[in-house]
Amino acid sequence: MSSTGQKLLRIRKGELTAAQNIKGLLNAIKSNDGKINAMLHINENAIAEAEAVDRKIKAGKAGRLAGLGIAIKSNISVIGMPVNCASRTLEDYRGTFDADVIAAIKKEDGVIIGMTNMDEFACGGSGESSAYGATDNPAAPGRIPGGSSSGSAAAVAAGMCDLALGSDTGGSIRNPASHCGVVGVKPSYGRVSRYGLVDLSMSLDQIGPFSTDVYGAALLAEVIAGKSENDGTTTGEKVPQYSKQLKLDKKLKIGMAWEFEEMCSDKKIYSLIEQAAQKLGDSTKGSVTDIKLPNVDLAIQAYYPLVYVEFFSGTRKFDGRKYGKKIEESCGEEVLRRILGGLKKHSRKLTS
Repeated sequence: MSSTGQKLLRIRKGELTAAQNIKGLLNAIKSNDGKINAMLHINENAIAEAEAVDRKIKAGKAGRLAGLGIAIKSNISVIGMPVNCASRTLEDYRGTFDADVIAAIKKEDGVIIGMTNMDEFACGGSGESSAYGATDNPAAPGRIPGGSSSGSAAAVAAGMCDLALGSDTGGSIRNPASHCGVVGVKPSYGRVSRYGLVDLSMSLDQIGPFSTDVYGAALLAEVIAGKSENDGTTTGEKVPQYSKQLKLDKKLKIGMAWEFEEMCSDKKIYSLIEQAAQKLGDSTKGSVTDIKLPNVDLAIQAYYPLVYVEFFSGTRKFDGRKYGKKIEESCGEEVLRRILGGLKKHSRKLTS
């Protein structure tokens, strides 16, 4: 059984109370976060909320996440907590409602332990552009943790939370998960509601989980997935409950695209990916097949115009009248670069 599964079982059996688990995580934050800078805010009610979960466990009414401590990227709305996107623009703004993913976590008795650091407004891939300082990599001290969900990945890797949420536009979950040696998943578009997310690019963003193991990532993905009345892009497609299985019970056909091999700058890394794919195929009595993905070489050229224009459009609400400060006067260099890039492309579109 995975480490996440083992902890859940211990909590349900009473070998470890939810309150004890949360206290342990808070102690880890107190001891380690001065060096890592993964957390921007700690939930002051976390222990009391965990004690309430313990009462539900004793009554046999606890949810699937009962007693686990979950950290949240600071661009996802949690009522009463800072939703600052690691920017001075929103430094005084607190959530006035729970995002759909937060409501789902609370329904299953997960305890929100705090809000994590990130690249400002999700603009970056290294964890260095936060207005509150860079995040360090607990798996490789002195090196970047990847971004933009830097704090969420680092918090999981450092044992400061059991699970975490991030957001991914073009790698912002997968990149830091890789850097920090944890599991991170970008769900398929429409799988998870984005209601309550301050997104970077509305056409690409998805909220997804971090965990030290596949079980935990699968469990959190199952909890937050589903159709939402608040997000018209979500689908009602049933989510496979992989967290209930120790092994996949069906053959997998895994496609390996040579285009990615050509693009990979380090052949040693690609070799490891090939080995992992083969191992997964063998373990399910499946197969690994060569496939072609035409036009992959155009992905970057398509990605940046979309992101810049949509980010420019999405930041127009930060005009200093309702949400914090005017963004152009309070944001960092990388955010301003993307706003100006989006403005330029947006203006070309209007005049063409």
